[in-house]
Amino acid sequence: MDRHPTTRKRDFLVVPDLTTKELRAVLDLAKAIKKAPRAYSKALEGKELAMLFQKTSTRTRVSFEVAMHQLGGQALFLDWRTTNFTLGGLEDEVRSLARYVDVIMARVFKHADVEAMARASRVPVINGLSDAAHPCQALADLLTIEEKCPATREAKVAFVGDGTDNVCSSLIDICALLGVAISVVCPSRYSPPAGKMAALEKAKLANHVTVTSDIGAGVKGADVLYTDTFVSMGQEGESDKRLEALKPYQLNEAVVGMTGKEPFIMHCLPAHRDVEISSELVDSARSIIFDQAENRMHAQKALLLFLLGEA
Repeated sequence: MDRHPTTRKRDFLVVPDLTTKELRAVLDLAKAIKKAPRAYSKALEGKELAMLFQKTSTRTRVSFEVAMHQLGGQALFLDWRTTNFTLGGLEDEVRSLARYVDVIMARVFKHADVEAMARASRVPVINGLSDAAHPCQALADLLTIEEKCPATREAKVAFVGDGTDNVCSSLIDICALLGVAISVVCPSRYSPPAGKMAALEKAKLANHVTVTSDIGAGVKGADVLYTDTFVSMGQEGESDKRLEALKPYQLNEAVVGMTGKEPFIMHCLPAHRDVEISSELVDSARSIIFDQAENRMHAQKALLLFLLGEA
């Protein structure tokens, strides 16, 4: 028997799958859970999470698995290569998987795969990372920024590096929806996709986002400086070209000096030290990188409760 024959389900594949009001509620719940985790220790008792991985993972796997455990539920790790997802039709395998569990999280190469999974599944599907988006990271990022910059809507975030990056894409979405100013500082060839900017214009959210190749202008006044790897998994064939184009956009003390402030430093990890970010910034007193990493767990607890109707 289908575990959820009548339940209306919600997926979280990209940040705009939640409304501004819903994002605000999830972030506020994450803060409450972080403050008093034991109060939620049985919130998902009897619930099961399937975690399906095409890509390797540290933070995504551990944060979801521990989150589910601390909420009283169970998490099941599935390496794509050791399942029949490599043999059978994607939709058929997902329809079967959804009969056993209450929610599915998938970390995939192609965003189209997680979209197909959501269409086939009768239970919520969460995008744990795809080539187009990393919405769970964005939740943790905003949770961290709000902790460090209480007047968040008066703060400025500057993402320096690859504007086509999946992390950057989701960061743009969540900042725009929550009214946080974000500047994307990147070479013109690595600017956010035109479709992304057009969607923001259509939703009347583009006023929160600026894109520039001028590092000094882009980071001026920034309260938060953020970067990500210059070569993501699956882009290894473009490594030399990317590293050459993005080298001037390394996050370092010189860039910090251009802000005119003492900005917080963020990176979603894994970091390639002295490539996209200097080691001294990773280890500096202004680094909040490992707060970010921890907040993946708290934000995802709130997301799981929201999607499973337990919020």
